Amino acid sequence: MLTYPILAACSAVLLPFIGFLLSAALGRRAGNGAASVTTIALSLLAAGYTFAQVWNHEPIQVQWHWFTVGQQAFHVGFLLDNISVLMLLLVCLVALPVHIYSVSYMKDEPNIHRYWMYLSLFCAAMLGLVVADNLLLMYIYWELVGFASYLLIGFWHTRETAVQANKKAFIVNRIGDIGLLIGIAILYSGFGTLDIQSLFGSQGLFTILNGADTPAIVASSRVPAGWLTVAGLAIFLGAMAKSAQFPLHVWLPDAMEGPTSVSSLIHAATMVAAGVFLLARVFPVFDATVLQVIATTGTVTAFIAGYFAVTQHDIKKILAFSTVSQLGFMMVGVGIGMYHVALFHLVTHAFFKCLLFLTAGSVIHAMQHTKEKHGLDIDPQDIRQMGGLRKQMPVTFVTMLIASLALAGFPLTAGYLSKDALLVHAFEWSSLQHGAVKVIPFILLFVSVLTSFYIFRLLAKVFFAPSATGVKPHEKTSPWMLFPMIFLAVCSLFPLFTLHPLNDGHVWLLAQLAQETPALPPLRSLHILIPTLATVVTVAVASLVWRWYVLGRYPLKRKGLLYRLSERQGYINECYDAVIVQPLLRLSLVLRWLDRHVVDGLINGFAAAGRSLAVVVAKIDQHLVDGLVRLAGQLAWGVGNVLRRTQTGRIQHYLALVFFVVLVILLYHIFAQA
Repeated sequence: MLTYPILAACSAVLLPFIGFLLSAALGRRAGNGAASVTTIALSLLAAGYTFAQVWNHEPIQVQWHWFTVGQQAFHVGFLLDNISVLMLLLVCLVALPVHIYSVSYMKDEPNIHRYWMYLSLFCAAMLGLVVADNLLLMYIYWELVGFASYLLIGFWHTRETAVQANKKAFIVNRIGDIGLLIGIAILYSGFGTLDIQSLFGSQGLFTILNGADTPAIVASSRVPAGWLTVAGLAIFLGAMAKSAQFPLHVWLPDAMEGPTSVSSLIHAATMVAAGVFLLARVFPVFDATVLQVIATTGTVTAFIAGYFAVTQHDIKKILAFSTVSQLGFMMVGVGIGMYHVALFHLVTHAFFKCLLFLTAGSVIHAMQHTKEKHGLDIDPQDIRQMGGLRKQMPVTFVTMLIASLALAGFPLTAGYLSKDALLVHAFEWSSLQHGAVKVIPFILLFVSVLTSFYIFRLLAKVFFAPSATGVKPHEKTSPWMLFPMIFLAVCSLFPLFTLHPLNDGHVWLLAQLAQETPALPPLRSLHILIPTLATVVTVAVASLVWRWYVLGRYPLKRKGLLYRLSERQGYINECYDAVIVQPLLRLSLVLRWLDRHVVDGLINGFAAAGRSLAVVVAKIDQHLVDGLVRLAGQLAWGVGNVLRRTQTGRIQHYLALVFFVVLVILLYHIFAQA
């Protein structure tokens, strides 16, 4: 039965797809983006209605028959519960400002209609992903999101770096997709269904039990525990690639070759968040082993990405590594069993990271204009070429400052509520663990220090340090760019989530989602100690950054091993190139030689032998077989010709012939008797 929430959710998904079709049909006439902006705005209204009707209510599911394989029927449909409607609304809330921002930011681009096509397709795929009611349909949308991101990252296809970046993103994500497909296949072979409610619902085949000491996750006995572990690891591999977890994180920094507005959308609540959403959706499938792997991987990712970000000079790459690091935080939230906290951080991160990229785009736009106006030989994305933009770009400065404080987890921001909640729960989880994993929350605390350092370094270099060029860029005053930044800045503050700015216990989002996750024994003192310590450290780091980068008292050497290791991103790309790419290229050359000289040689040899045999057979056929046939014909013709000549029709000839025959017979008898 189709209810109004289902119709609204269906509309939210279909409207961006309609925008894609309209942009494709109109071609260059769709260059103003009106179709895409209108459809995503209407999609936001539909998503908002769906959220209001479903949030904090019983899940709604509707299905239609899709196809049948043997005795197994597959269905396609929608599943609306707290997680799906939250993501549905969030994707639209982030996508609309990006669309509006793009109207001005991308207006002078040639072939801009392709941009609007790809953007609408991407949004439709992501919205379909979050409301899909079965794993097969989710996988289809998962692949479509990857394909749309490939198109967006390579939008400037005339640039070789963009072409290489979108190929890299596509290939790395295919590695993870193989894992996800294997995990789905294991679940289907064991349970005979891919329906999310049937598998993970409150009455599903998986059951979440709260043990006496630690959350324990068990499933029905239809699948051996070992295979469940394999399925969980395989699904996590898919999330690792999509959410850029070490060692599959290498595609995300390179994806900065796409337009900044594309980076903003991909890094906010869409593609990279899909991995975290997937893990939350199938959370009951993960046993203790898989959860520990997720938590460890997230910790390593958060640390190395934060470490790499502190020395980068490209403003977009700093933010890209920041995204990777924050995704690591979210993975840790899933790994410690607190996926509701991970989702909360995903929501807050969506707003302030989207804002950071849009403000970075504003800065790059101004620097590019300055470069062209004054004929400067500078990289408009290099923070070393900036400085002193605080007064020239006040709106950009204020909004980026708010987003940066939210990223650093400073009080009165949404990031403070989500990051500190995650850190506190990590320490509570650690108190129940044994072995090396107990250091995870301490590493995350150190990563928070790195986060404050690299984002304050960016602010100092761009807005407070002396100008590196001596010229003064001016802020783009178009409301199409400024209003989305102001809106996202408001969403990055605490009132959107709670009226208690220093206490995450009153966050409405956490209060509902927490009912669906296992509980950890609370350590009350940490709820005061960790936020206080994090805030003090943030202020101390800000003071240090001011001294180093604004006052120019930088004391460290930039040629040391640790500095170079950070600046070159741990040489991971070079390692992949040396260990994987180059050997594969050399192998491909060997295979090419084998194909050309051995395989093709054998084939050509057989072909030559066949041709020679055919020539011999042709000669035999022509001279022997055909010769015999012609000889028989000649003999028949000759005999016939002789006999023909005896049929003259003259009586005297016949009498002479009879006389000749009689004569021969008489002579034979005469000589025979003699």
